[in-house]
Amino acid sequence: MCGIAGIRSFRGQTDITSTLRRMLHKIRYRGPDEVGGYTGSGIGLGHARLAILDLATGQQPMGSDDGTKWIVFNGEIFNFVEIRKDLTTRGCRFKTTSDTEVLLRHFEEKGPAGVKELNGQFAFAVWDTREKTLFLARDRVGICPLFYTFHDGDFLFASEIKAIFADLRIPRQIDPVALNDVFTFWFPLSPATAFKGIFELPPAHHMTIGEKGSVHIERYWDLPVREGPWDAPSGGGEAGLAEELRELLVDATRIRLRADVPVGAYLSGGLDSSVIAGIVRKYFPENELRTFSVRFDDTEFDEGPKQEEMARHLGIRREEILCREEDIAANFAEVVWHTETPIVRTAPTPMFLLARFVREKGFKVILTGEGADEILAGYDIFKEAKVRRFIAAAPGSSLRPLLLQKLYPYLKHNPAQSIAYARGFFMVPPAPFGDEFHSHAPRWNMTSMGKTFFSPNLLERIKEGDSSPVRIHRALDHARGHRTRDPLSWSQEIEIKTLLPAYLLSSQGDRMLLGNSVEGRFPFLDHRVIEFCMNLPPSLRLRGLKEKYLLRKSFSGLLPPGNIEAVKQPYRAPDARSFVGNCGKDSSIAEILSPYTVREKGYFDPEKVRRLIEKCKASRVLGFKDNMAFVGILSTHILDDAFVKRFPASGEVEACEFTTSHVGGEKD
Repeated sequence: MCGIAGIRSFRGQTDITSTLRRMLHKIRYRGPDEVGGYTGSGIGLGHARLAILDLATGQQPMGSDDGTKWIVFNGEIFNFVEIRKDLTTRGCRFKTTSDTEVLLRHFEEKGPAGVKELNGQFAFAVWDTREKTLFLARDRVGICPLFYTFHDGDFLFASEIKAIFADLRIPRQIDPVALNDVFTFWFPLSPATAFKGIFELPPAHHMTIGEKGSVHIERYWDLPVREGPWDAPSGGGEAGLAEELRELLVDATRIRLRADVPVGAYLSGGLDSSVIAGIVRKYFPENELRTFSVRFDDTEFDEGPKQEEMARHLGIRREEILCREEDIAANFAEVVWHTETPIVRTAPTPMFLLARFVREKGFKVILTGEGADEILAGYDIFKEAKVRRFIAAAPGSSLRPLLLQKLYPYLKHNPAQSIAYARGFFMVPPAPFGDEFHSHAPRWNMTSMGKTFFSPNLLERIKEGDSSPVRIHRALDHARGHRTRDPLSWSQEIEIKTLLPAYLLSSQGDRMLLGNSVEGRFPFLDHRVIEFCMNLPPSLRLRGLKEKYLLRKSFSGLLPPGNIEAVKQPYRAPDARSFVGNCGKDSSIAEILSPYTVREKGYFDPEKVRRLIEKCKASRVLGFKDNMAFVGILSTHILDDAFVKRFPASGEVEACEFTTSHVGGEKD
């Protein structure tokens, strides 16, 4: 993947080229190999390249043969070989072997409708010099980011918000309503971002900016909705469906190995990454797969023994880094600079360090198992909702609540150890979100407890925006009518459309990877795999309390029984305790959380924050609420320093010279 940026000026701006260079400079780490630009009358397109395909001739921006269309493209079109073959049979001739040229020619042939035929992860923009229109599109699940804003007669877009802020005319202000979102859902609800006036193009949407500034945004893909009752497996039954899933995943992995540079893989020790590594090892042995893992010095978080066992079983080379609490504290500010949003967990930080390690080992591309839990009901939140509904059906039962003890077995301090406590923890009322969000209410309510640290002023400013229930409905395209779905599928849709793109693929994914010039690829997020899994009967996704049932059946012969049958252990990292020991030692952390700073910034209540810090210092055993509140407060202050108070962070922005440049029409 790469970095893209652009400007469409409707006011006759004369400094497009210099602004474009500053924008690309801010995200140069996304594409350190080459920088290119296209400028014309009222238009500028920029590209920072991470060269993975067609290393010699794949430069961007790329123009059509007649010069009427220009493209900048971040990501990969994995089925470009097949699309190219089809175009060739219809007389199209190519100058490069890149997927960028295939995408441009395909768009010339099919226009916006052609986006539906793409299998990939992408964010791209096409400028039409004749129609004077700018077209932008983003992949189905939001792997590649794309942000935009309108300001003073200009439209600006980029892969990251900091590139937009490189135009110093753009106001930089953390949005109180978005901060309320973060302390509810873990992320701002799409299309909002952490900053006022900056928006994202939602996943599975494309956008057209007309000649006179008109805006049209349209969804081009959605999760399948199955009407009526679920039919029992037909034909080959479960075995046939297991084989079909295996074939789909093998093919999804095959096309994601297309690269002109080596491709590695993450290996966590869990089922999902092990399946991907196993597929490469068995079906594509010509790839000398190297895998990379992160370990922790605390056994509560460490999966090292499982990682080593899997590497031995598959006969693959595994390399690892050890992440300590002090490593999280030392790198957290840089992580927040890349996330561009407050975060309530430290989990992105070890992933940032792992991506850095991968790049140091000479790899630009990494395969991961991301997405399996969303499309095959792997998370505890789905099991938890099922148990809670089972208990609610017989509220007087003394036996049904015992099922709560089967949840979260990997937690050292499991909330289900005490049935009385578990009832209060899990059986929260759905209000204010409504019964339709039954599955996610415990998570959202727990995170929302961090709002007790909000300052009175912030609470007043939040009231000016839409409420959380209104915003979550809008983010989920609620008009589709979720009631046609079974409870499990609806819960999965919430997760796929919210946490997956806004946190897992962003703060914990793209930003940590591309911050180190590494591209992630996700076979489970091939849209064919997603559609197949979401069309399965729920019992083949979650059988009883056995998550990812059909995936286990599909690869039972590839992985050892212990891995196939193991209960999922989610990836986690130490949170507040990574910092509490540093509050007195590290002057920067002490300053960021000092009563004076808290009062000056105005987001949180100084006295409540002081008491939270003292509590964190006094105990290494903290609940979810205190951990998330501490990390959320710290990251909000870091974000404010980096983007609002001190941006640009390192003094004057140096202009970024284009290694390739094109001028179309009149020079700006």
